[in-house]
Amino acid sequence: MAFDVLIVDDSQPFLDAARDLLERQGLRIVGLASTSAEAMRRSAELHPDVVLIDITLAGESGFELARQLSAPDKSAAALILISTHSRADFADLIAESPAAGFLPKSELSADAIRRIASGNGPGGGTR
Repeated sequence: MAFDVLIVDDSQPFLDAARDLLERQGLRIVGLASTSAEAMRRSAELHPDVVLIDITLAGESGFELARQLSAPDKSAAALILISTHSRADFADLIAESPAAGFLPKSELSADAIRRIASGNGPGGGTR
């Protein structure tokens, strides 16, 4: 099953690498964003099935972006938080977030995204 994915990260090299990896694994990367404002616009335009959100965007909070995207009048996408940090570093914030789950960047894969988006993976939010 292919998902339309929007990736939000402030690192262009990571955006490029993640797009290449996930497209090779069968996901459709419909957009990339490097700021919360850009992510909100792209999500409204593209209606992705999944939004990958870096927890630590430059000067912005990925947790706040997840809250904004989960507002009833916004995205219906599955929100997945990503980070170079471990889940334990942000466990309470991840648990309180509306995200469907969390993925360390080192474990990023289409299979992991599919598991979390379908509700069968390591959750972390209240969705």
